[in-house]
Amino acid sequence: MDDRYILAIDQGTTNTKALLVNAMGEIVAKASRPLSVRYPEPGWVEQDAEDIWQSVEEAIAEVMSHCSPRQLMALAISNQRESVVIWERTSGKPVGPCVIWQCRRSSHFCSELRAYGLEQEVRQRTGLTIDPMFSAGKARWLLAHIPDGFHRAAQGELCLGTVDAWLLWNLTRGRVHACDVTNASRTQLMNIRTLAWDGRMLDLYGIPAAILPQIRPSSFIYGETGAIGHVPAGIPIASMIGDSHAALFAHAGFQPGSIKATYGTGTSLMTPTPQPLISQYGLSTTIAWMRDKPTYALEGNILATGAAVQWLSDVLSLADPAQIEALAAQVADNGGVYLVPAFVGLGAPHWSESARGLIAGLTRGTSAAHLARATLEAIAFQVRDVFDAMQTEAAIPLTMLFADGGASRNNLLMQLQADIIGRPVRRSTLAELSALGAAYLAGLAVGLWADEEDIAKVIVARDCFEPRLSASERARMYAGWQDALARTLYRLSGQLVGGRNKGAS
Repeated sequence: MDDRYILAIDQGTTNTKALLVNAMGEIVAKASRPLSVRYPEPGWVEQDAEDIWQSVEEAIAEVMSHCSPRQLMALAISNQRESVVIWERTSGKPVGPCVIWQCRRSSHFCSELRAYGLEQEVRQRTGLTIDPMFSAGKARWLLAHIPDGFHRAAQGELCLGTVDAWLLWNLTRGRVHACDVTNASRTQLMNIRTLAWDGRMLDLYGIPAAILPQIRPSSFIYGETGAIGHVPAGIPIASMIGDSHAALFAHAGFQPGSIKATYGTGTSLMTPTPQPLISQYGLSTTIAWMRDKPTYALEGNILATGAAVQWLSDVLSLADPAQIEALAAQVADNGGVYLVPAFVGLGAPHWSESARGLIAGLTRGTSAAHLARATLEAIAFQVRDVFDAMQTEAAIPLTMLFADGGASRNNLLMQLQADIIGRPVRRSTLAELSALGAAYLAGLAVGLWADEEDIAKVIVARDCFEPRLSASERARMYAGWQDALARTLYRLSGQLVGGRNKGAS
């Protein structure tokens, strides 16, 4: 019996997980550490980079109590994307916060780029719309607020990285500064076709090339660990990949026509494409993963889904956000209430950073249960917006939706999702899809599995939710959502908030 393991780290926004995965693709042990998030100003979101690394160390230490160091075959990393850390090359100490993906502090600079008419050029080069979610604006802001930051960066005194690069630097004790191509594709600094840092984009954002990590494939031997607690020196770090991309790989969504939604604080939908498609419907062109060659994908990022559930839980003073499901189940419908959770603007396919949340349809008979149901429906409606855009852009039938992530544990939400898109939803029975996807890629790099066919053989079972609504009822519900969305996007004068609509490029 093969007793070798992949140690997989899944570094997310609210927690860090560490898993041991065996040759059968089974999780044999896991550990988790929570992380706090700071909101220093409205729209600003950040974490402490040292806390992120400490959470990784602690999760590794706990999970390694379940195996011998000699059983470790490789280490794998999946991570929250777009978040940015800058640290000193000599000391390895961060020189500012980790500005995380939700943060809008670079909104003003992004607006300036759009005002100069650069939207189309940026999209053609990077596959991404100009938006504060992506890393480049965050990196520019950090350098501007570090004493002599731009000069120190140009001299090579500083290192800039997404979270995968920050973890790799620490795991190798400062010997390797690299990131994977999926994370690089979310920075707005990488050319989506050459898979290299784009000089024009570096100039636009003022980012010195000397500060950047090397871009590598997702399944690749990045280097070896230094001695870290119970992890000995010399363990190959064999994969790094953004969490949403890793989840698609773990679903075995290898071919065009596959589509998955990862339900977390926000939600990411992703579908592979035969070649890079530059979206006209507010979607991102990205790299799904890369082994010998890149697999391209379309992605739609929704900013607030699980965050909406957390918000309502806080408003209602519930002990646990999981209580929202039971509360929503107390009513048969939303009572005419629609929630648009544009707490920090709207993401794909609308991309309006100035939009703000709205509740429509309140009456004297509206109850907390109606609000709870409207909140869950808002998640499903936002996913449908992106699903429909992907169906149009990819021009390939999307016959079902794979689902994963913490919020996918909500059975009522999954049934609502199937009803609202009119397609079956296949939910993984495991919550740790991102870590598993990274583990599979690491296993391929070190020969634990031979190819993607081997990976497909170890994919875990899924729950299935079939649509139950009639076409007319589905259309009625969606029309109510679109009306609420229009109220959010348009001022009374009819001017579009944020200056862009679903079909803008």
